[in-house]
Amino acid sequence: MGNVSRRGFLKILCTAPILLLTSKIFTESIKIGSEASGIDSKNNVFPKYAMVIDLSKCIGCRICMYACIKENNIGRNSGFSYIKVYALPRGILDIDVGDECYSETEEGKWYIPVQCMQCDDPPCVKVCPVGATFKLETGVVWIDHRRCIGCRLCMAACPYNARRFNWVWPQVPEGELNPNALPPRPAGVVEKCIFCPHRVTRGLKPRCVVECPTGARYFGDLNDPESEVSKLIRENVSFRLREDLGYKPRIYYINRGSK
Repeated sequence: MGNVSRRGFLKILCTAPILLLTSKIFTESIKIGSEASGIDSKNNVFPKYAMVIDLSKCIGCRICMYACIKENNIGRNSGFSYIKVYALPRGILDIDVGDECYSETEEGKWYIPVQCMQCDDPPCVKVCPVGATFKLETGVVWIDHRRCIGCRLCMAACPYNARRFNWVWPQVPEGELNPNALPPRPAGVVEKCIFCPHRVTRGLKPRCVVECPTGARYFGDLNDPESEVSKLIRENVSFRLREDLGYKPRIYYINRGSK
């Protein structure tokens, strides 16, 4: 073994599994990211993915949050979800996305889920010093975990507080590991919602959309005028958070009835 000491050899043995896991994460990220950029062979154009949330149906149950954690192999010890649910008194739309303002379902409150807005002009992309975050052709803002150096400039630039930093190596129970999604991301990188590409590329909807018990969430292609999201935006008064900033988020909110 040449000049390698016993202590050095043991360090190599301990480090090898982590390196292998990290390599797998990067490989799977490239694979899923490549698939998520696929062209719609039917129309020969890229889909323009968007989400519509009907606030009149949201009851603040947080099932979307729990479903997202399980679907995307988010560490149960990480202390975060890609989705946050905010509770506000009726008549107030002043959302401070920097605060944990969720409260249990109660009289006189309304609820608004917030996650990555998949902006058309994302500020996070502009500030990343290593090009680790970028837009796919579908408009989804992606993170290449091979490049991410954990500087968190993207987190500072995001006005929606939609990005999460992995402070610890994530722990996911073996029986709950989703083999179709990205493996748990390593400590020291940023992660966020990417619209469940492992589901969308198979013709399925994001898990949060499927699991919402009241049907408050809708997902589809804005390039298709007959898609559900296109019709909802066209037929209802809609708004997007902080439209004044000019980042053009792709999550729209509507309210089709009183709560």
